[in-house]
Amino acid sequence: MPRQRTRRTARTAALTAGALAAALSLSACGDSSSEAEDRPVKAASASTPQSQDSETGEPKDDTSAEPANSPEVSGTAADGKAAKDTPDRTQKLPDGSTANIYETGEQAYRAEIVSRGSVLATLTADGKIDGVNANDMSVVLDVDGTVHAWLGGGQQGPGSFKLKGGWKADVTKKGNAHYQARIHGGVNSDTITAKEEDAAAYANGIYILLSSSGIITSSEQ
Repeated sequence: MPRQRTRRTARTAALTAGALAAALSLSACGDSSSEAEDRPVKAASASTPQSQDSETGEPKDDTSAEPANSPEVSGTAADGKAAKDTPDRTQKLPDGSTANIYETGEQAYRAEIVSRGSVLATLTADGKIDGVNANDMSVVLDVDGTVHAWLGGGQQGPGSFKLKGGWKADVTKKGNAHYQARIHGGVNSDTITAKEEDAAAYANGIYILLSSSGIITSSEQ
């Protein structure tokens, strides 16, 4: 049966299926990220006790403190950020923008949609696909880091619509920026939900996107 889940900034959810005779399989994505933190080096204060010379009784400097420019303290945070800011690959999209694709872990990818130097949307696939529909362009980031994008083809719900691959969608409005689509073909069916975020789905070679404004569109892989 379909697996589903909703995303954060650039709206999502996802659907996976086998052959038409098999059950649908829905999924969506989430996003996680972590950043390295610098460890500040604390300078010794005036009240820090000092050791004394055993013969003279005079205080002597403690040279055991680690230098502030030690590689352990100053090395990795900046290097990690530089690596993160460099995409593993880029891909031109149909509307002229670019997808910068980063591999963030095992079966984990991030794609930033960039136009004129600005990031318009961020997709995250961490074992489940992610997608967004904006300005009549639909973009899906798959679990292997590939990006599939297409222009047009949107149908405005509520209503019943034919999709690519023989699938059908019954779109209903549930509330403000909240739509559901029952995806069905033959005896198989499942529901995807777009609530304030778009829902991306994949079924038997067909990508499907339902926006939070009720627009549904599909494209063959």
